[in-house]
Amino acid sequence: MRAGQGRERPLTVHDLNQLLLVCSLVLLVAVAAVRISSRSGLPSLLVYLGIGVLMGQDGIGGIRFDDAELTQVIGYAALVVILAEGGLGTKWKEIKPALPAATVLALAGVAVSVGVTATAAHYLVGLEWRQALIIGAVVSSTDAAAVFSVLRKIPLPARVTGTLEAESGFNDAPVVIMVVAFSHHGPIEHWYVLLGEIALELAIGAAIGIAVGWLGAWGLRHVALPASGLYPIAVMAIAVTAYAAGAMAHGSGFLAVYLASMVMGNAKLPHWPATRGFADGLGWIAQIGMFVLLGLLVTPHELGDDILPALVIGLVLTMVARPLGVVVCLTPFRVAWREQALMSWAGLRGAVPIILATIPMVGGVEDSRRIFNIVFVLVVVYTLVQGPTLPWLGRKLNLGQEPEAADLGIESAPLERLRGHLLSFAIPGGSKMHGVEINELRLPAGAAVTLVVREGESFVPLPTTVLRRGDELLVVATDPVRDAAERRLRAVGAGGKLAGWLGTNGTT
Repeated sequence: MRAGQGRERPLTVHDLNQLLLVCSLVLLVAVAAVRISSRSGLPSLLVYLGIGVLMGQDGIGGIRFDDAELTQVIGYAALVVILAEGGLGTKWKEIKPALPAATVLALAGVAVSVGVTATAAHYLVGLEWRQALIIGAVVSSTDAAAVFSVLRKIPLPARVTGTLEAESGFNDAPVVIMVVAFSHHGPIEHWYVLLGEIALELAIGAAIGIAVGWLGAWGLRHVALPASGLYPIAVMAIAVTAYAAGAMAHGSGFLAVYLASMVMGNAKLPHWPATRGFADGLGWIAQIGMFVLLGLLVTPHELGDDILPALVIGLVLTMVARPLGVVVCLTPFRVAWREQALMSWAGLRGAVPIILATIPMVGGVEDSRRIFNIVFVLVVVYTLVQGPTLPWLGRKLNLGQEPEAADLGIESAPLERLRGHLLSFAIPGGSKMHGVEINELRLPAGAAVTLVVREGESFVPLPTTVLRRGDELLVVATDPVRDAAERRLRAVGAGGKLAGWLGTNGTT
């Protein structure tokens, strides 16, 4: 049935059961597809889109769906979750050195990309300027999920991963503002007014995101919730609050949710491994649901006339616009040409451009369906070309490096009435804590290892007890030394018994 048509009737229990069955089957198939994509090197984005297309009107499912407004709403909600998960996983120490370059790339780089791509769409494809500008803005946003699902296979220098990660988190905000402006406003006669609006919305979103993230982290660190399972829910609720507050204040909600999540992700929250796992699972569900819905929205038999324009626009975007933006923005920061080459090729487009392509459809822009089809084909084709070749390019450019020691994944639980904390973790296989004696941990006064679990047996360790891979440790620390104890444990895990007090090289 076409969305929005047909006789309305109350939702019955039978309808709900059918809906739950379909959703569970889709999720099971999508989860199984993750394994296929990881083995084949095929980006999971294409697998999920393919599931949606197969379920659609031209596929075996025969579902006829064309509700662009509903797709946009669900897509925005999914994007909030994906940005929150990305922010929680962003390491401040990695993106801090790359922050200026990433900010310039996310702003000036987007402007260069929009200008070059829109010009090509107008003169080479024959689109009107408004449609050309919309397409230029829509495809100028990179996708963190698409990029790092491929790059995770090769360890890269921190500056490369930090720049790409921060850029993908920051550039959604200005792109959304531009797409909305091109789609819903009259003729834009004064470009500087649009630039002023973008700057103001970004500033509001950044201020609200940092404030909400700091307040949320402070509250979670000082209030002991009655159940550990409430911490992941609270973290995601705070992230969504940042988005809502930013949007209601006429700022960038997407930038707010990313920054709030990044602040919380670097604040050493209680029960952090469980929170991180919960957010990662929600992020996967959001991606799967969003991609499947976008696959449903597309009509494959209508794509034929838009394949060539999509290839032309994508070629200009990939070979001219993106590299030009990278060179213009990163050369002043003295980024090596090899790193610039990889970051030029790593400008993957994922779900975000397809979601943004629904904005002109909802706004009633002329030829908006064609815009959506062109963006859909462009994303699919160039993700298929760029994604599997990124690891190969990284190796050819000799940008790989030795993997870091495995992180301990320390989980903290506050003891509110006792003014202390319980730190628990397992020693992973690559940790340099293997072979270290308890007294060589040199924990600060007020912290002590109280229990070790080894091969299913628990015991109270002696100062001379030698730690082994796979050991699970329980550390008790008072409030004043909690952070110092965790820093010391992580330092020993990364550098061994000779690690400096604050880190492997004496720094944080």
